[in-house]
Amino acid sequence: MRRTLILVLIPLTLAACASTGLRELNTNANGPDEFLIAPSKPLEAPTDYASLPTPTPGQANLTDRSAINEGITAFGGRPETAGGGIPSSDGALVQHASRLGVTPGVRQDLAETDAKFRKRKARFTQFRIVPTDRYSQAYRRETLNAEAEAVRWRRAGARTPSSPPSNR
Repeated sequence: MRRTLILVLIPLTLAACASTGLRELNTNANGPDEFLIAPSKPLEAPTDYASLPTPTPGQANLTDRSAINEGITAFGGRPETAGGGIPSSDGALVQHASRLGVTPGVRQDLAETDAKFRKRKARFTQFRIVPTDRYSQAYRRETLNAEAEAVRWRRAGARTPSSPPSNR
């Protein structure tokens, strides 16, 4: 009896020590991974074969889609201005957004702060018996409860016309 209990507990204990990070995105499905499939534009015959660009192995080709350009277009921008500076039509928006000052290197500072936060929260996350979403656990206090926030604003007298009605 004791030997059986030890044989069961040892693998369980060793499995609980596995550290795979905060976010576990494992699936038990046997189907294809839809994130590995990259859609491409349909192939077309060029009007003039002499005007085709020189092939660049390992680089983008004419049938590759650009997620950045598609995103810029979806938000009403112009993809041809993506590499340049800020267009003059957006000058007022940028000026208003930076009216209280701009912190240089804010992205790197936030990334470092977040890495420290995740490291601190992940100290004891390698000990588990059942698979859990450690990312949601680590950021639980940082998550905004939309319904509670809408109720708070409504009680304060603010109009929330786009907010869905409360489920309570």
